[in-house]
Amino acid sequence: MKTRPAKSESRKKREANSLAPQQERSRESLRKLMKAAAEVLGQHGVEGATIPRIAAHAGLTPGAIYRRFSDKDALLESVILDIFERQDERLRTGLTQEVAGQIPLPVFVEQIVNSLLVSYRANAGLLRAMRQFAQSRMGTEFWKRIARLEKRSYERIIELLLTNARDIRHPEPRIAVSLGMMMVISTLQEIVLNTPDANYWKNLLPKNDQALRRELTKAFLTYLGVNRSS
Repeated sequence: MKTRPAKSESRKKREANSLAPQQERSRESLRKLMKAAAEVLGQHGVEGATIPRIAAHAGLTPGAIYRRFSDKDALLESVILDIFERQDERLRTGLTQEVAGQIPLPVFVEQIVNSLLVSYRANAGLLRAMRQFAQSRMGTEFWKRIARLEKRSYERIIELLLTNARDIRHPEPRIAVSLGMMMVISTLQEIVLNTPDANYWKNLLPKNDQALRRELTKAFLTYLGVNRSS
């Protein structure tokens, strides 16, 4: 039985150099596909996010997508997990507790409420579709991973807010911050995601987003027992 001669170092380098551009093109193709899938999902919803539509948006063929993902569900799972993981990474590497501790709590709360409101408005279609898809996969390993990432991100926000717990007069600061933030998020989900018709709550809610941000911030801080001038 003949044995193959060992590859020379120069040959190994040539092969490595030839593989590098191919691998980079493959990574770039995947990034383009993931971005296109998220955009189509946000624009057309779960039902409208078809493989042909995503392929056309990405400038790829449907076959190129099927070589990477077995079906549409596998692609959407990967896209949504990537979004949650990037969010988790931003929270992990972004604002530290030391920096958060230097921001007055009323200011910090207003910044978080404003950030959430702006994000919900800008990504309403995508967030709505992601929630719908995740709920349809409840109990699966994908759903469990999403739930863990979402909870971890939520806990990081709570820890940042608790950096200034000395300003909170509620007898149970952690519970109050967690429940208060949950009320803010639930309110935004109801107003922005669940009832996209702007006239639905007319004359019952603040007239614009600036007023909504102000009232949500006030409600949250009042529940915590925070002095607005602190």
